[in-house]
Amino acid sequence: MTTIENLLGADATLGTLLDQRRTIMELTEASGTAVLTPREPGGLPHGLRAAIALRVAAAVQDEELMAHYRERLEACPGGVGFAAFALPGTMPEDARLAAILRHADLLTAEPRQATRGDIEALQAAGVTEPDIVRLAELCAFLAYQARLLTGLRLLRNAR
Repeated sequence: MTTIENLLGADATLGTLLDQRRTIMELTEASGTAVLTPREPGGLPHGLRAAIALRVAAAVQDEELMAHYRERLEACPGGVGFAAFALPGTMPEDARLAAILRHADLLTAEPRQATRGDIEALQAAGVTEPDIVRLAELCAFLAYQARLLTGLRLLRNAR
């Protein structure tokens, strides 16, 4: 069972729909694994990625997704060190980490407002170009996941 299916719970109608879209569900799961727990996390350790995921889930006010990512953060090696920054609005003193979280917040709330200046601010804070790409991929996946869950919940509740 995929993360999406687990979060939706047992539902015969949605189960049939998701079975018909099995490849999409499997690719979604693989994408989540790739951005949340990659073999080579670069400068974005798994604990930080889990904290960002929880932060995004809180920003979009998805309680089930928040619970899911809270569990992941608690289970993640090194996750405790990032737990304080999992809620929107919290910022560390570390300039690099603060820049990463500010950018994640921007991509969550107003992705169209991101500019070259925002990328330059990340670079000035010591975030490498590969990590900027990793962060953008993570935030894009989290937005997709939240929207997919919202749409599937609407389908489930429309009956």
